[in-house]
Amino acid sequence: MENWQAIISIITFIAVIFVIMMEWVHLTIAALLGALILVFANIMTLPEAVGYIGKSHGTLGLFFGVMVLVRAFEPTNIFSYIATKIVILAQGSGKKLLLGIVALVTPICAVLPNATTVMLLAPLIPPMAEEIGVNFVPLLILMVFVANSAGLLTLVGDPATFLVGDAVNISFLDYLGKLSLGGLLSVITVVVTLPILFRKIWHKQLDNLTELPHPEINHPRVLMMGGFIAAFVLIFFVIGESLPIPISPAAVALLGATLALLLAQKSRIDSVHNILRDVDWSTLIFFMSIFVLIGGLDKTGVIKSLSGLLGIILGKNILLGSVLLLFIVGILSSFVPNIPLVVAMIPLLKQYLVNVGLAPAEVLSPDFQGQFPPEVLPLFYAMMFGATLGGNGTLVGASSNIVAAGIAEQHGKRISFKTFLHYGIPITLLQLITATIYVLIRFLV
Repeated sequence: MENWQAIISIITFIAVIFVIMMEWVHLTIAALLGALILVFANIMTLPEAVGYIGKSHGTLGLFFGVMVLVRAFEPTNIFSYIATKIVILAQGSGKKLLLGIVALVTPICAVLPNATTVMLLAPLIPPMAEEIGVNFVPLLILMVFVANSAGLLTLVGDPATFLVGDAVNISFLDYLGKLSLGGLLSVITVVVTLPILFRKIWHKQLDNLTELPHPEINHPRVLMMGGFIAAFVLIFFVIGESLPIPISPAAVALLGATLALLLAQKSRIDSVHNILRDVDWSTLIFFMSIFVLIGGLDKTGVIKSLSGLLGIILGKNILLGSVLLLFIVGILSSFVPNIPLVVAMIPLLKQYLVNVGLAPAEVLSPDFQGQFPPEVLPLFYAMMFGATLGGNGTLVGASSNIVAAGIAEQHGKRISFKTFLHYGIPITLLQLITATIYVLIRFLV
């Protein structure tokens, strides 16, 4: 490819990330405009751009399916009901309230994308906090920390986790055995810091619990049937890829979404039109655009050149490479949204492994379904932990952070970059250190 095309690809990618960080325009507009610049500059044709989106069909299918599944059961009021019950169970104790938020968010984010969970649960926090007399901003920030950390508990809990896992063809069950403990340690790290970072709420005795709203479960029979659909989805997340005819998590999520739509229509709790209208199309279009931007870097040879530089720095030292990747990606992910960062790093890391002879050239194929050499997998695991936990560092580090900030503004308060940083820096540093120790002990020592 011509040098000018590579330069335009680099400038466009960096410009999109910078605009997103500065929040000058909506991140979807920035990413879509960047992707279209590549098309109109003839760096890639429109069919080629669609082809790069198609290579990531698994990620897009999973997100769409989960979004529809969650939205379909929103009329049952189940999440509002559970959240209120947890606050009531806190019995006026700030300590129990904080632990209750951790207990509520952790299992949900283990199976649902963190941004989706925050989008669903965060609106419940401000009115509850107002009723019991505490500032809701720290509670929203805590919810984000737990959501981002709990995403490491399963393969489908965080977009970055799924992207890396899909790149190395790790199954849902293998992930549980190898990496879920690291996610649990990340959540525990948040819990340990609660008395320090959230000390005002931790030591507060809450009043007026009797004045809390008491939402009721709507459509209990529909909710019961929805529970069967959710159980079906979770079971096949675990066993689907090990069946004689493998079923991917994306296919399971899409089937679950279709069944949920059918149930919603037949039970008349909502219309298909309303459910599909409320899907977060903005996020899906953002992902598609980012895949095109990364495709531009790939097609123009930028990723291959960067992978060569990585080979010079790391050589074949997997231990050094894992530690450096975890911290470098973690720091970068605090300022660059982790999805585009991971999408860019995966092909770079694959190319590096091929360049230094640690993996065969076949791994570069988008259709590669084999297994990577076990000795190189810690590099991908380190990148996964760094990208996911680094998102806790700043306000722009993860999509769930942006969602929480938007909800705070809707309720009259702003989560400033500085405020988030006050909580985010210590949490992120502690989690990156914990994750490094885990990866070293579990895979490299």
